[in-house]
Amino acid sequence: MNKMLCMFSVFIILSGCNQEKETDMDIPKIPLKEFFKNPEVTGYALSPDGKNLAYLAPVKQRLNVFVKTLNGENAKQITKETKRDIAGFIWKGSDRILYMKDNAGDENFALFGLQIDSGMIQGYTNFDNVLTNIIDDLPDDDLHVIIGMNKRNPQIFDAYRLNVQTGDLTMIAENPGNISSWMTDHKGKLRVAIQTDGVNSSVLHRLDEYATWDTIITTNFREMFSPQFFDFNDTTVAYGISNIGRDKAALVKVDMTTGKELKVVYQNDLNDISGAAYSHRRKVLTSVFWIGDKAQRSGFDPTVDGIYKHLEQELPGVEIYLTSTNKAETIYLVKTTNDKSRGSYYSFSVSDKKLQKIADVSPWLNEAFMADMKPITYKSRDGLTIHGYLTLPKGEIPKNLPVVVNPHGGPWARDVWGFNPEVQMLANRGYAVLQVNFRGSTSYGRSFWEASFKQWGQSMQNDISDGIRYLVKEGIVDQNRIGIYGGSYGGYATLAGVTLTPDLYACAIDYVGVSNLFTFMETIPPYWIQYREMLYEMVGDPIKDKEMLSRYSPALHADQIKTPLFIAQGANDPRVKQSESDQMVKALKDKGVEVEYMLKTNEGHGFRNEENKFEFYAAMEVFLDKHLRPDMHRNL
Repeated sequence: MNKMLCMFSVFIILSGCNQEKETDMDIPKIPLKEFFKNPEVTGYALSPDGKNLAYLAPVKQRLNVFVKTLNGENAKQITKETKRDIAGFIWKGSDRILYMKDNAGDENFALFGLQIDSGMIQGYTNFDNVLTNIIDDLPDDDLHVIIGMNKRNPQIFDAYRLNVQTGDLTMIAENPGNISSWMTDHKGKLRVAIQTDGVNSSVLHRLDEYATWDTIITTNFREMFSPQFFDFNDTTVAYGISNIGRDKAALVKVDMTTGKELKVVYQNDLNDISGAAYSHRRKVLTSVFWIGDKAQRSGFDPTVDGIYKHLEQELPGVEIYLTSTNKAETIYLVKTTNDKSRGSYYSFSVSDKKLQKIADVSPWLNEAFMADMKPITYKSRDGLTIHGYLTLPKGEIPKNLPVVVNPHGGPWARDVWGFNPEVQMLANRGYAVLQVNFRGSTSYGRSFWEASFKQWGQSMQNDISDGIRYLVKEGIVDQNRIGIYGGSYGGYATLAGVTLTPDLYACAIDYVGVSNLFTFMETIPPYWIQYREMLYEMVGDPIKDKEMLSRYSPALHADQIKTPLFIAQGANDPRVKQSESDQMVKALKDKGVEVEYMLKTNEGHGFRNEENKFEFYAAMEVFLDKHLRPDMHRNL
């Protein structure tokens, strides 16, 4: 039953937050490593011929690629990485795997290829300080992929055709200096480019790879048309996601020769459309996706709709994703997940509707001991509806609880419903966890996004504070036991919280967070430079908005901070440089404020190596226990 709770102009809807103990079950204290150790298996992908599965599994704490038959036989480790997890992989044909890895968190991901039978590894783009991305994996061409690289100029990405057998690279489009992304047609021809001057963006189109580029759409960055893929019957028409002339982004069809919008394929009044999918073999649009309180899908194809309907009957109570298929589209891999589990993988045979379990991702986690992540809404002090999630410790009466507020990174991203190991660990330790999709969070429309512009530390921060104060007013949390923890922008929100509202928090944890808006702007990665003017409009101009940026840079106001702080940083972080944390720590120590500092020399923007994650979360647990002192009457 939903219960509406009111306080002046603020309201919140909480599902099931009555003042009764949720369960009489004794909830054990789950070992911290069980939340954060690498999954037993993850990332399954089906080979194009449908005979084999590739997946990631840990070996000596590092995720490596394995291959086995679809029926689970003859598992073989095919990569031997010991320093860094494999970041991701794809099949290239049915006898080769392409995979990515970076160096100690520098995010300069290089592309490698491995021939499964021979074990031969080729380093296709293993260049110093070069980032590679895949533009088109060309599923109908077993010998080539199209990639982007910033090898020629670190600020921009040229397009190359890579021969995966020989390693030969052929530039097929040289970036003139203002192209931010490329798109191919269904034949793998490079025919769309997005051009930007940092504030305005244009969609460029050409009829073939020998034709000249024509500008078909130009918008200010506040509006966008993002091409997704070409139509299957008319090669001059494309599907795209657009918020031009509307608040919520819709899936539309556009004439790529004129830029004219031909048709709105799908939209809703609540959330932006986030993506669409199609059948590669049958050449039909199958699904459109968006995120509300939970992930949502609407279908356009009876075949795929029938598959989802059958799976929903077979696998109730979980979110279902079709993650991979063979070229014939006769077998699908299915991934399930919910808020209490990392989920499971299954294979599904279309012909006989046979569903067969492959593996659980983290079978050691018992769903019965996990907490519910409940969607919430409340009104901000200036009248915006704010969405988020509240997770209460299982088995506890929701009254006078210690709380950890966990603002997300981005900031132009959002929290979603699903399994979050940090949230579940904190709930298991007796903390309520509040996640806020403050203004600027994505999927809620353009006006909600624009409401965040030049509001770092201001109304964005107020949205977080309003949620906390309401929970305190309703008696759900104890006003003397409020902590805040966030990474990246969430780290900034943590530092801003203890700077601007120093009496609100009992402790704070900043994880790779921005501390000084001036130095942050000066040290952005080279491939962000073309967006600098846009950042000036969204965050602030260091010259025109100097007073504002100074006022809301926590490192410049360390004298206002009295909250105990724990700061963690990766030395190789390309986005939020180590200097952001160094200057914050120095400023705090100079003022005599208690601060703990964890610096990892082999990490970047967030810790990925398992042993570093264990150390960080163990230190977090001790820090929170010291300063929030959760009620220890539970059976821990």
